[in-house]
Amino acid sequence: MLLLDPRTGEIHERLRPVFDALVGSHRPQNAITWLQRPPGHGPTLLRQMASGEVNISHDTFARRPMDRAHNYLRDLLVALEVLEPYEPLIERIGPWLIDRVAGISAMHRQTIDQFARWVILRRLRTAADQGRLTKAMAEGARQRLNRSIDLLAWLEHKQTTILEVTQHRLELYLSTQVMSMSMMLHPFITWINRTGINNRISVKNPNPSQAHVTMGDADRWRHIGTLLRDDSIRLYTRIIGLFILLFAQPLTRAYDLRTEQVTAPQRGPVLVTFRETPVEMPEPLGMLIRQQLTHRVNASYASLDNGWLFPGGIPGRPIATENIRGQLVELGIPPHQARHAAMFGLSAEVPHMILAQTLGISQTAARAWAGLAARDWGGYIRERNDRGKLSP
Repeated sequence: MLLLDPRTGEIHERLRPVFDALVGSHRPQNAITWLQRPPGHGPTLLRQMASGEVNISHDTFARRPMDRAHNYLRDLLVALEVLEPYEPLIERIGPWLIDRVAGISAMHRQTIDQFARWVILRRLRTAADQGRLTKAMAEGARQRLNRSIDLLAWLEHKQTTILEVTQHRLELYLSTQVMSMSMMLHPFITWINRTGINNRISVKNPNPSQAHVTMGDADRWRHIGTLLRDDSIRLYTRIIGLFILLFAQPLTRAYDLRTEQVTAPQRGPVLVTFRETPVEMPEPLGMLIRQQLTHRVNASYASLDNGWLFPGGIPGRPIATENIRGQLVELGIPPHQARHAAMFGLSAEVPHMILAQTLGISQTAARAWAGLAARDWGGYIRERNDRGKLSP
């Protein structure tokens, strides 16, 4: 038997939660499918753990390929509290980076390793500790490391190093790259300068993105109407889309809400706490949220009761960001543009102090959006006044 401990003839004591999850699943076909899916790395490793061939530990996974099968089993064991929590988005960067730097010199490999540890991974761990880490952030970190490694490889091709490169040669390199390259390289070059590895080079700090709106208010309300009325759209997609369009929530916050952040009494309005302040949900959005609380069908058999409002297919984790983003884009609702449209609309109606507290954004961001809304309204009023002066 898969989980049998040969020393006792019983289910392995530490793997009992796995047995209970598989047998007691609300959707047993998921477990059967997983057990039968080739190449069967997960069940094989479980059998080895139960027999004592390998330890039931994170170290066992660290010695194996970080492929989908092994990652799924590891996440399953964490979700069932067989293993202690870990952050896969961060941990998977290490093995990837080892392969990625294989083609550059030992000195440059050491430089990248230090930059990754002291800057990139530190930022990711801070985000993880604050509950803000997303797959997009981890991918962005990889891109920064990729671009930094590309620069070092180019320097070696030019028979120089990061210790010796001049500002002129760095700018020559940047001139051959796309405009976003300087943004990706800014953290690396800044760190190189600050640590004294080479204080003769620098990259201009990229300008922060300004508040802007590309989705009109009429389109925003049309999308809201579609999500409220169209029952053919997946329930979780409708709710998350409405969180973005009505309450200007970033996708990364909208999809990882927990059930404890929702108050849904038998009588009375549904309240959702995005950050600190409970926000009353308008109907029929409140009704949709009540349905989601009792009908979270997208969950894997190990994810149903772990507290996510939108549980995903990976044990112990919410639904994947890419899943939601793709569905919304297919409906003509790009999340980033939708959120900006909502921010603009709300900023024109709600004082920025209240907006910041309610939506969980910074006062600086709230003031920026309030300023944009005021400028646009002011321009509209001036235009109307000018037209009035020109009228006969």
